[in-house]
Amino acid sequence: MSKDELYQQLKLQVSALISTEHDMVANMANISALLFEFLPDINWVGFYRSIEDELVLGPFQGKVACIRIPLGKGVCGTAASEGKTQRIADVHQFSGHIACDAASNSEIVIPVYHQEKVIAVLDIDSPINDRFDAEDQRGLESLVNVFEQTLHLEQQAI
Repeated sequence: MSKDELYQQLKLQVSALISTEHDMVANMANISALLFEFLPDINWVGFYRSIEDELVLGPFQGKVACIRIPLGKGVCGTAASEGKTQRIADVHQFSGHIACDAASNSEIVIPVYHQEKVIAVLDIDSPINDRFDAEDQRGLESLVNVFEQTLHLEQQAI
């Protein structure tokens, strides 16, 4: 199966899993589990939620993780503060990298938006250098977009 086919299939699965559930944390948990199960060559996947001036660990799959990350620090904090995806081929070359797991060598972090504000980031780590390419970025951003659409439904349900 090609990467494009994999991400199309994952997008359908994410949509089916979360389309009728409006709890953000529950949806983060299922998205993390799905990606951890089906993405090859990753060792951690999960969400950090933006709370005040830092990112706070949310649902994830993998080894124990850093609990709090200041905005603008590390790959996750940079993605949140700049509001754009960070795709890092070698995290050890990233200035200010926060090493929660020394086995991680590459990383991709996608901001999650609600009402034009970054409310979380999806963080995925790999033990393989340069694991994530532009196709991974497009595919993961499309999955995050499906998740963002449920956030609008959550707001309407309140």
